[in-house]
Amino acid sequence: MNELDERYSTAEDAIFEAFFLLLKEKELEKITVADVIKKAGVVRSTFYNHYENIPALMTAAEDKTIRDIFALMESFHPKNDKDMCHSYFLAICNYTRKNPFLAHLLQSPRGDAFFEKAIMMFHHYVTEVTHTTVTGNEKQMEFSYYIACSIGGTIGVLHKWTAENFASPAEDVADILARVFLSGVLPYLNMP
Repeated sequence: MNELDERYSTAEDAIFEAFFLLLKEKELEKITVADVIKKAGVVRSTFYNHYENIPALMTAAEDKTIRDIFALMESFHPKNDKDMCHSYFLAICNYTRKNPFLAHLLQSPRGDAFFEKAIMMFHHYVTEVTHTTVTGNEKQMEFSYYIACSIGGTIGVLHKWTAENFASPAEDVADILARVFLSGVLPYLNMP
């Protein structure tokens, strides 16, 4: 990475960080470009070199969140290993708690558009994984539904957890998700 790319990346990270911090302080609809640049410590032109406006920043934050979640998903290889599953779901819980944008989306009507976009991307991901790991059209269809069930269930649990303002420890939520996956979904993924 050259110096110009590094500065661009550093400014973008500062803008995201400022945006996420502001989400903890005020409602999404009340965040302004002036708020972001002040919190990020960048000048207005730097913001506009990256984003046209706050809605464009929100779209970029959505895309970044989806990429981050995909990176977590791709690191998970389902096995009957409680510790591995727990670690995976704990990583998802910790990511949700540290990303106020995701936590906000889980609780807001705007989240519907984000989750529709994410679910479409998850569907493509599941379809790709299914075609490379499962043989037979009927088994591929079944496998994809089980994965979709797991994704939907995880989103539902995270929604409840954020609605309760993270009252339960992340460890406990991860344990619940791991147990549900291991006893509810994984047995069907390992079908003969």
